[in-house]
Amino acid sequence: MTEPASERKPLVLFVCVHNAGRSQMAAAFAEESSGGGVEVRSAGSEPATSVHPGVVAAMNEIGIDLAAKTPRVLTAEDAQEADVVITMGCGDACPVFPGKRYEDWIVADPAGQPLEKVRVIRDEIRERVRTLLDSLIQR
Repeated sequence: MTEPASERKPLVLFVCVHNAGRSQMAAAFAEESSGGGVEVRSAGSEPATSVHPGVVAAMNEIGIDLAAKTPRVLTAEDAQEADVVITMGCGDACPVFPGKRYEDWIVADPAGQPLEKVRVIRDEIRERVRTLLDSLIQR
């Protein structure tokens, strides 16, 4: 049985091209910071085989382990089911459905970046996720 819309948690979908950096970090922050107040998914238009090592290292520094995460392909169903879709560099590869809340976050790609730059990207994503969650969850 489906929960009534008023009782259902908002579903947030984070999307980037390879689902190996930005979207993985954003999903991890949303899961950690929402206190269970949102359902979180992440996907990529052209998923990589694993999360970028620099992203894993930067997230490990703050106690979040992404080593076991596996990038996955974005489906139309993901976008259809989401209440909020956050895109980060996937351009036209991301499906758009009327009536959904979309935000395109302009965030640098951490792929191949030195750890110092990945940390800056990580911290920017964390702040953006906090702002997003504040708009979705009554705390």
